Amino acid sequence: MSNRGKIIVIVAPSGTGKSTLINKLKQDISTLEWSVSCTTRPMRAGEIHGEDYFFLDRDEFLKLKDQNEFVEWAEVHSNFYGTRKSFIDEGLLTGKHLLFDLDVQGCDSMKATYGAEAQIIFIEPPSVAELESRLLLRATDARDVISKRVNNAKKELLRKNDYDFNVINDDFDNAYSELLTTVQKILKE
Repeated sequence: MSNRGKIIVIVAPSGTGKSTLINKLKQDISTLEWSVSCTTRPMRAGEIHGEDYFFLDRDEFLKLKDQNEFVEWAEVHSNFYGTRKSFIDEGLLTGKHLLFDLDVQGCDSMKATYGAEAQIIFIEPPSVAELESRLLLRATDARDVISKRVNNAKKELLRKNDYDFNVINDDFDNAYSELLTTVQKILKE
């Protein structure tokens, strides 16, 4: 059992800085293998199919869902997201340390399937106002989408204490240091 891999899940409201933290973590800990999820959302500039996500059309995604291919899936902001169970099981059996970026619904499904084996780290913004400001500065979404993301964030923040660890991203360097220490601790267990 000691050769079994680890599951590390990062969850945060949109605009919290989660992607920046994850990218640095992937650079600094070479033993982490990125879990590439499937999604029906449109590809953003600079994203690569098979590296950032597997970009699927809606029908293809729903077919996989109906075949119970996903350990978790959810419809978020009018798009589907999902993680294939076979990817996780094969990775764990071969000793790979898998890193995930999931939403709160995905975390719930991951915990339901893998229990304590799934270690979940919640990244919290310093405030909802700061979160909205970051989303506006990012300029990747329309105003109505940003409002929807902020409202979802308020609900997600109510769940922050449901997870194994909590990191507040009020200062990137401090937040990253805490995240790195947390992940290193999980990998040593």
